[in-house]
Amino acid sequence: MNVRSRPLRVVVAKPGLDGHDQGAKVVVRALMDAGMEVIYTGLRQSPEAVARIALEEDVDVIALSSMAGSHLPFCRRLKPLLEVNGLGDKLWVIGGNLPAQDHAALRALGFEGIFPTGTRLDDIVAFIREKRG
Repeated sequence: MNVRSRPLRVVVAKPGLDGHDQGAKVVVRALMDAGMEVIYTGLRQSPEAVARIALEEDVDVIALSSMAGSHLPFCRRLKPLLEVNGLGDKLWVIGGNLPAQDHAALRALGFEGIFPTGTRLDDIVAFIREKRG
């Protein structure tokens, strides 16, 4: 059994012009209920802001919630920022309106966890615990 000295720290961010955050808030609550420390950035974050917050908060997991369909361009801009800031070894996950045809591109960018709309909260928590717990 892996024993951690502190709870898992997760940043949950809403990329770009996405103005829908109800789902993100539900996921934030589920992660908190599972004992994780969660930093929720709120709406309309830039890739630069997500990378900065992840670095400053010393997170274990970088999670995006995207409903606006701009996830691929955002993630393509975010990846090099995470890597240059030494965050390439963190767990990168994304959820929301993610068409199946985009999943391979997201995995190629480094997103290990891809959670389309309707994914069970228990499955998200279990995945994060398995990968980082």
